[in-house]
Amino acid sequence: MNQKLHRDFLTTSDKISGTLYHAISDCGPLPRHRGTTQPLVTTMCRTIAGQQLSVQAARTIWNRVLADSETQPLIDYLINASPTRLRACGLSRAKGRAMKGIADASNSGRLEPTDLKRLSHHARSQCLTEIWGVGQWTADMMGIFYFGDRDIWPESDITVTKTLQLLIGHRRKTILAAARFAPQRSSLARYMWKIADATPNTSQQRQKVV
Repeated sequence: MNQKLHRDFLTTSDKISGTLYHAISDCGPLPRHRGTTQPLVTTMCRTIAGQQLSVQAARTIWNRVLADSETQPLIDYLINASPTRLRACGLSRAKGRAMKGIADASNSGRLEPTDLKRLSHHARSQCLTEIWGVGQWTADMMGIFYFGDRDIWPESDITVTKTLQLLIGHRRKTILAAARFAPQRSSLARYMWKIADATPNTSQQRQKVV
């Protein structure tokens, strides 16, 4: 499947930009995405914790959270931990508040993965973004990497949009170029992350979840 997807992407990209075509060609087929075995709450909170940080900084802060929670379930820890305690782990007040909101939402039954998976990405995003501090970027990341939706273009992801913009030229709109790859725009985003990782001096303003 990944070989066919790669060929389809080459065909589509060749009609948009030679630079885009060669960048995707150099990537080769994407590795199969295996998803995650972690609970949704854990995945969401780790994603929030890693926003706008380098991969190493995000990992360090998350490990501090896990160490501080000790043997407590993550949901119980986040609900009971004071803002000061979360700050000591390296979380900003906003991130700490968002993670508490996620824990509260899960505790009240609003984050049942089976129920959320049945929804369209748009409907699921509305549910997730009702939680304070959870924005469309987080909803997009959950859609792509947790729920395995195939056709999400995370326009708010800086790395994805800037990389595509460089490859298609600044006179073209990224959202329109991405639409040419429907219904496989999630894979286009993964290609952009892979290309950005291979490009020197590329700002990594995201958690690496590819």
